[in-house]
Order: sequence, then C-alpha cells, then structure tokens
Amino acid sequence: MAQRRLSACVDLFALQSAFLVLTAALVAFLTGNHHIYIAAALTGVIKVVIIPRVLKKVIERLNVKRELVMNVNVPAGLLICGALVMLAFFITQPIIPLGFLLTRDSLAIALAIVLIGFFTMIARQKAVTQLVGFLVMENGLFLGATAATYGMPLIVELGVFFDVLIAALIAGIYTNRLQDAFDNVDTNHLTTLKE
Repeated sequence: MAQRRLSACVDLFALQSAFLVLTAALVAFLTGNHHIYIAAALTGVIKVVIIPRVLKKVIERLNVKRELVMNVNVPAGLLICGALVMLAFFITQPIIPLGFLLTRDSLAIALAIVLIGFFTMIARQKAVTQLVGFLVMENGLFLGATAATYGMPLIVELGVFFDVLIAALIAGIYTNRLQDAFDNVDTNHLTTLKE
C-alpha cells in the first residue's frame, strides 16, 4: 500500500505469490493431498513468473514509473490497512475455534489479504495498480481455500488459474488501450466517456 513505484508493486505481488506457493506446498506435505502440489506449481508459474513479466512489459511500454496521485494518501492508507487487518481478525475470531484443521488460523490472514487487495483497488488510480489489487484479492482467496479447506477440487483450481491469467492479459490490453486513448493510465478519465 505504501509503494508508489509500479514495478515494485509488481515485485511485491510476485513475492506474495511465492509465499503462497510455499504455503500451498506445506499444506500439501502436511495433509498428503497431492493435488495441492499441482495448484502450488501452477501458482508459481502463473503468478510468480508469467503475470509479473506481463505487467512489467506493460509498465515498460507505458513508460509510467510511479503513481503520484492516489485517492487515499500513503499514511492514511496504511492506517486503513491496519484497521482492515484488525477487522479481519475480529470477524474470524469466533469461527477459528470451530475448525479442526491445522491451518485454521490462516483464515484471518486470508481475509485481511482480500480486504487489503480490495482497498488497493479503491485507493489507487492507475490501472496497473488496480490490477495488482485484484490479483492480491485472488491470492487471499486462494490462501483461504487452501488453508481453511485443504484446497478446492483440482478442476476448480485449474479454472480459477485460467481465469486469473486471462484477466491479467485482458487488463494488460485494456491498460494499453487506455494509454493510447488518453495518453495516461489514470482510470478517472473513464468517467468522461460519452456515447
């Protein structure tokens, strides 16, 4: 949330995804559910390698390095993110003792990641950082599904990975079209569109 450099935001998303790979592999090892290894490998290929590479090419083509204007300034954004983390732990506190899984405590972290990704989409104006917020939300959902239920069926996970990859590619194309039309990637310009 505090990072203004777009390439650093993408790097942090890749790092978060790498931790997600480790978490999924650990859950697969502890539970013996081998399909989670496949989900972890797909997460590594798609979210750690392919999507960050696509986003960096988009940033390079747009020649936009930093996000100077945001809807919420950095100190207020950090305070809001801290409040969202506390809210996530408050909401999940009554649910966690009901679970019997080893990773049930990860549910609060997953909800916090989803809320912070959603807030990032609201607080930022550049299409690239809004896309990173969307991908962070998806990482939170994946962590919740992996940690709270020991993974979804493999066919569902394959569908989700395919959807995320397609969404990232479409958003990259959309960002390029936004740059071509407005000579800027600020999504506030979309409010001026008329028929």
